[in-house]
Amino acid sequence: AIGASTGGTEAIRLVLANAPSDFPPTVIVQHMPEGFTYSFAARLNDFSQMRISEAADGEWLEVGKGLLARGGVQMAVHTLGGRFRAAYVGTEPVNRHCPSVDVLFHSVARVAGRRGIGVLLTGMGADGARGLLAMRERGALTITQTKESCVVYGMPKVAADLGAAQYRCAPADVPRTIIQAL
Repeated sequence: AIGASTGGTEAIRLVLANAPSDFPPTVIVQHMPEGFTYSFAARLNDFSQMRISEAADGEWLEVGKGLLARGGVQMAVHTLGGRFRAAYVGTEPVNRHCPSVDVLFHSVARVAGRRGIGVLLTGMGADGARGLLAMRERGALTITQTKESCVVYGMPKVAADLGAAQYRCAPADVPRTIIQAL
């Protein structure tokens, strides 16, 4: 699960551009209004070996596939029959955001536990920091973006201050860090 805000469009692009075609199933929240996420997902697909699209409600998570949360709707991960799927779970803002990184990360902490991976990238505020901590407490692999590579070192800083980050790296190094850690 990847979360980002200010500066995140480029950070996410760098993560996905460096991810191999067989990268773990990936769900993404970028703070972005409704109407922009479909074209952003299509643009990310052009830069990635993975298949990237705007998530459909109930869509299965698969190896080599990245799903971007639609703007204006909260996205979570649920399980059905032992498989993970993306689900839209409401429209109320959390941490003033919809979609919210914390909503996604808390759901991954609940359903994936130690099988989860959380990556918190550049952005203002604290959205995602507590969710990343919840993921780490459940045994997930957790990563934050380095201060030097952030447009705004807000969300990753709060997560690091909470002790939520096991690893810190630049966006282009996230896939390699995940693969090596696994």
